[in-house]
Formats: sequence, C-alpha cells, structure tokens
Amino acid sequence: MANFYTEIPELKYHLNNPMMERICELKERGYQDKDKYDYAPQDYADVMDSYDKVLEITGEITSEIIAPNAEGVDAEGPHCANGRVEYASGTKQNLDAMVKAGLNGMTMPRRFGGLNFPITPYTMCAEIVAAADAGFGNIWSLQDCIETLYEFGNEDQHSRFIPRICAGETMSMDLTEPDAGSDLQSVMLKATYDEAGNCWRLNGVKRFITNGDANLHLVLARSEEGTKDGRGLSMFIYDKNEGGVDVRRIENKLGIHGSPTCELVYKNAKAELCGERKLGLIKYVMALMNGARLGIAAQSVGLSQAAYNEGLAYAKDRKQFGKAIIEFPAVYDMLALMKAKLDAGRALLYQTSRYVDIYKALDDIARERKLTPEERQEQKKYAKLADAFTPLAKGMNSEYANQNAYDCIQIHGGSGFMLEYACQRIYRDARITSIYEGTTQLQTVA
Repeated sequence: MANFYTEIPELKYHLNNPMMERICELKERGYQDKDKYDYAPQDYADVMDSYDKVLEITGEITSEIIAPNAEGVDAEGPHCANGRVEYASGTKQNLDAMVKAGLNGMTMPRRFGGLNFPITPYTMCAEIVAAADAGFGNIWSLQDCIETLYEFGNEDQHSRFIPRICAGETMSMDLTEPDAGSDLQSVMLKATYDEAGNCWRLNGVKRFITNGDANLHLVLARSEEGTKDGRGLSMFIYDKNEGGVDVRRIENKLGIHGSPTCELVYKNAKAELCGERKLGLIKYVMALMNGARLGIAAQSVGLSQAAYNEGLAYAKDRKQFGKAIIEFPAVYDMLALMKAKLDAGRALLYQTSRYVDIYKALDDIARERKLTPEERQEQKKYAKLADAFTPLAKGMNSEYANQNAYDCIQIHGGSGFMLEYACQRIYRDARITSIYEGTTQLQTVA
C-alpha cells in the first residue's frame, strides 16, 4: 500500500464530519494561538488542512517503515537484560521515525511542544499505525496516558513531564497485579509517604504491564493503610530516571510481539502523587481506561482493515477451477461481510471520538473560566454519550477484529495456516483486543 492514509478514503470521510467544526473551535479556543505561534492555524480550513497533512505523513511512515518492519519485529521481539527492556531493532527504527516527524504528544497544547490535536485525528493515526503493526501501535499510542496527567496533574507536573512526552519519551500505565486484573480494587502495591525524602515510595509487583520499561509511568497503588477496596487507592507518577523499578521478565505472548508486556518489581521506588489521594481508581483510572478503550477500538479497526486488505489481495490473486477465488460467491460474501464490519466499526469509533472531543474540550475550558449554561448542557450531553459509546466501540470493534482475522485465514485456505503469510500474525495480534483494557464481557456491563 502506497500510503496507509490516502489509500483509505473512509478516513478522510470521517475526518470531514460536520461535527469537526465545533470540535476545532473548542480545541483551538477560537484560533487564539495564531497570535503566539506562527505555525498555529488561522481558521477552520487551515486546521483541517493541518490534520490532513499530518495524517498523510503518518500514513507514509507507516507504509515505508513500520509495515516493512512488522514481520521482523514479530520474529525478534523485545529483549530483557539486567532489569531493562531493549526493543526489537525494527521497533527502534519505527520510534525514531515517529519522533523525528514530531508525532508525539499529539493532543497536548502547543505551549508544551504538542500539536494540540483533537482526539479524532489522533485516533486515526493510531488506527493507521495498528493496521501495519498492532504491537508497535501499543508502544506509540501509550502517549495517550499524558491526557490523564494533563487532566489531573498540577502545573508543576505539567511543565516537567508533558514536554518530555512531546519530545518522544514513552509512557505506561501500571494497573494490573498478579491478583488484581479486572478487579482493580484489589490492587495491593504499597505507597508510603517518606517524610525525610518528601516523596512517596512504592513497593510491590505489577504484572502484564504494556511497555513496562517506559520513561514515565502512571501507577495505581494503595496509599491508605488498612484499606482493601478502591477507596484506598491513589494514582502516582513514576519517573524511570529515579530508579527503583526493575523488569523481572517479559511475557512470552501469543501475539503483539513487538510490544513488551512486563512484570515489574518496585523496590522503594520514588514517586509523586497525581491529583488527590483516594481518587486513584474511582476517578483517575476510569479516565485513563476510557482513553485506553478508545485506543483499543482504534487498534481493532486497524487490524480489521489489515485483515480485509490481506483477504482481498489473496482472493484476487489465488486461482482455483480456472478463475480467481473472489469470483466464487462464498468467498465474495465473506469479503463483503468483512468490509461491512470494518465500515460499521470505523463509523462507531469516530462517532465516539467526536463525542469525547467535545466534552473533553469543554472540560479543559472549564479549568480556565466558568462555562456558560449552554456550554454546561453541551458538556453534560456529550460526556454521557461518550460514556455509553466508548465500551460499545471497544467491545464491538475488538470482536469484529477477531472475526475478520479469522475469515482472512479462511480465505487463504491452507496457506493461511502457514507462518509466511501475514494473516496469521494479524490473527494472533487481534486476539488480545477483546481481553485487555476490559474484556468484551466487561464492556457489555459498562
């Protein structure tokens, strides 16, 4: 594929949705940055052109670097030595290309070095990357954790941490433990306040942590001694530069091999509180998980697109009984159904992201001034829609990704069971999407 953005016309269709005018007006605060930054957009047409160009650059990098590296990264995977993670060589090339293109901290304000993008075009970039390599997509898209730090951290934390992510440093969210998976209120990683050091100290083990040797971590830990439920949990920021956390091992996984899934050991690790005590699970993790779930929905759509591409290309090329197998109704019907699921899932994903954009932009404005009654009503409306649509987008798209990956292998027949075809990697990568960041069953409850 020449460009993973321009070759998919549906992406530009969703980018040009009428709701984007309101989203851009809110995100750009009436385009006030044009007076401070010479590269800031002047108006709606200008900002939409900017999104389009950045998406095209993302599509080009994905096509020329990430996609060609995908099979090598899947085979090599990351390595663990002396408590640290070293990415696969292809992953390093991918990260380097994304950083040099300025594609980090995309949603952060320009004053921190970000692009001030809404969630919608950023989510499109995440979909594009995942279509080439879902494992690398995990590493790159975890920059989205900075949204939670921006939302709940203080100004000092903003000034110290956000520019680092915009400059290309990586993030992780350290939630799961050996005895706390879906039931996060059972988290027991201990946080104690160190009076002498004027900081918090973290001790314990985290498991199944995606990109677990990242530069900055958002960590859920038990700050209130004697508690056993979610009310005793707080959110902390851990900086790898401070030391105190080692990678015990990298999990040997079925798929997403490029993404290191780590078991972490915290030994008196220095950390700082993010937001207020006792709100770690109740407020901050819920915000973090909603962002992550939208990210997995995007990853799922990317995988659905990849499965459809592979199935369609093979069906056109493979001949049986004297003609291409796409001419057989059974195969054509499978491809038609795959495309229907892909289009439906993508429409749901971007409708959800637009709801998120409006309510988040109004939340951000509310930190600077009092919202008008009309704005408060608008914020409440779109927050409610986002809360309903996010688990729907994650649940449906993760299931569609698995179904499309399954059908892609079926179209390939016996060849689909062979490791030299990309469809088997897509199939393995898709399987986790209906499990992590909340299983499909939990999305149904939500």
